[in-house]
Amino acid sequence: MTTDITKFAFILDALFGENDVEIPHLFRLSDMKPDDAEEFRARWESAPEERREIIARHLADLSEESFEVEFSPVFADLLQDENAAVRVAALDGLWDSENTNVVSTIIRLMQSDDSLEVRHAAAKALAHYVLLGEWGQISSYVRDRVVNALHEQHVDSRVALPVRCAALEGMGASGDERVPPLIEAAYESGDYDLQVSALFAMGNSADERWLGTVLDEMESPYADMRAEAARAAGGIGDSEAITTLAQLAYDEDGAVQIAAVTALAKVGGNTASRILNEMLEDPELDHLQELIEEAIEEMDWMSKEIDFDHFDND
Repeated sequence: MTTDITKFAFILDALFGENDVEIPHLFRLSDMKPDDAEEFRARWESAPEERREIIARHLADLSEESFEVEFSPVFADLLQDENAAVRVAALDGLWDSENTNVVSTIIRLMQSDDSLEVRHAAAKALAHYVLLGEWGQISSYVRDRVVNALHEQHVDSRVALPVRCAALEGMGASGDERVPPLIEAAYESGDYDLQVSALFAMGNSADERWLGTVLDEMESPYADMRAEAARAAGGIGDSEAITTLAQLAYDEDGAVQIAAVTALAKVGGNTASRILNEMLEDPELDHLQELIEEAIEEMDWMSKEIDFDHFDND
């Protein structure tokens, strides 16, 4: 009879062998037992660099696609990997982790890693902990530490612009009184990248003070700006944006179309629902049919959640 240990050894042989990585084998790395985790670390350390990159990226992609896997302990280990691409994949994979034990490491990577790509990915990863802090799911101490670290990076002109932009975006959801002036300053800076990040932060804040700016930028001549403004409108969630979002669903740029449809679902309400259902029947938007269907399903799910909450309160 084949034991679990033998089965796991077979999985590791396949993962670290010369053949293509088989995705089903990666699921075995979710919630590993301590002995299995130790064996995986040993095999990882001796694996070729290219193989580690491939496995790490597959794990990050799986963590985004499936809520059923838990690779956070693996990603925590991979943050120490000598390969920058592996560290980036690990940071990407921690996008929804509630493990605050990795916060110090992520801050260090943002501040001092040799790779700009890693520093940028670390700043992006910290944004999730800002949200968790605002939701009360982590301690205020950790939240404030993250916000302060992001603030330091953003206001330091010596820091590479991609990191400064990501730091501003991450702070967007924070209730820290220092954040709105930083968003406004970035938007007024005249630097295109900072302006786009300012729009992202506006949406992340869900603060209606930015609605006028967002509505204006949805008519920008630049597609990136229109797309980010559409996403921001979804984050703010004001019905005043619905008419313009409906127009942007027919934009000449595909990314803008996708952002507009997704934002309509986030704004919600009867008008947005009617517009999305009309879009579903429009041949001109056939290429967006799957996205529109998903948007309608999201709205239906959200409306049911609201109904249940109302019922419980009664």
